[in-house]
Amino acid sequence: MPHEPRLMQSLRALLGARRTAALGTLSEGPQPMPFVSFVPFAVDAQAGTLVLHVSALAAHTRQMQRCPEVSMLITAAEVPGEGVHALERVTLNGRATVLAPEAATAARAAYLTRFPEAEPMTLLADFRFVAIAPTAARHVAGFGAARDVPAEELAALLRAAP
Repeated sequence: MPHEPRLMQSLRALLGARRTAALGTLSEGPQPMPFVSFVPFAVDAQAGTLVLHVSALAAHTRQMQRCPEVSMLITAAEVPGEGVHALERVTLNGRATVLAPEAATAARAAYLTRFPEAEPMTLLADFRFVAIAPTAARHVAGFGAARDVPAEELAALLRAAP
């Protein structure tokens, strides 16, 4: 097995430990504005993407369909009594694709592996799976440990996810 750099190990651990993210999309209207929502996510290792399960009624779903470029912020958990300025975090930029039901088998399996309690929601007619293909990221592992992560590196990391 090839050596994995410390920062890549740290990013892998962060994505494996955290199950929620802040999703940034662009609002609708004559002057689109940033819109941030809270979403659970899973990793589809087969496709090398992040997976969301969203309602067609949600504003962020319509926004992703209109403008598929999105951003997701995933942060380490706060520790009571410790500073928050050096919390590990990653901002992932990506392209969202709302999956047709017949194309969502792997995404559904990945999502239900992480969120088995969501199985009844996956049967609701207005919910869809969305694949986020990463295009770049900014990973901050702490003070003095920040770096840009190219799309190829992100995809490889996601494909190697357990």
